[in-house]
Amino acid sequence: MFDIGWAELMVVAVILIVVVGPKDLPRMLRTFGKVTSQMRSMASDFRKQFDEALKEAELDEVRKTASDMRKLDPRQQMRDALNPMRQIGDEIRSSLNSGAVPEQPVKAAATGTEPASRPDDQTSANKPNEAQATRLAGTTNSDASQNEAESERKKAAVERQA
Repeated sequence: MFDIGWAELMVVAVILIVVVGPKDLPRMLRTFGKVTSQMRSMASDFRKQFDEALKEAELDEVRKTASDMRKLDPRQQMRDALNPMRQIGDEIRSSLNSGAVPEQPVKAAATGTEPASRPDDQTSANKPNEAQATRLAGTTNSDASQNEAESERKKAAVERQA
């Protein structure tokens, strides 16, 4: 730090002995040591406080980031993104419900003949797959079980028509 060699230290020691005197020199050196240690401890305390302030600033940033992450709700974003798909699924379900209602299932079963097919009737090959409708609608498990039950009812109605 200071570029002081042994020769310079000897000159300072001789000047101190001449100016202060050999009698008061040990007391002055002791006082100088105490002041130096106090200055070092004050510098250390200042450095610790400064480091703590930096850590608090960093912690505040981390806390802010964590609170932002808590506010982030990917489920709501997914719902918003899938809402058009849900509407399409609902439309498909409603078209399936309106097309799957048999007009005269009892007469066909009683006579043993197939009812005459009309051009506006949808065949099972032209109907969308229920799994596709469920996938498009983005339904939950309870909706999926309801859809499965509804699908079985529709299959039974189609078999009665056939």
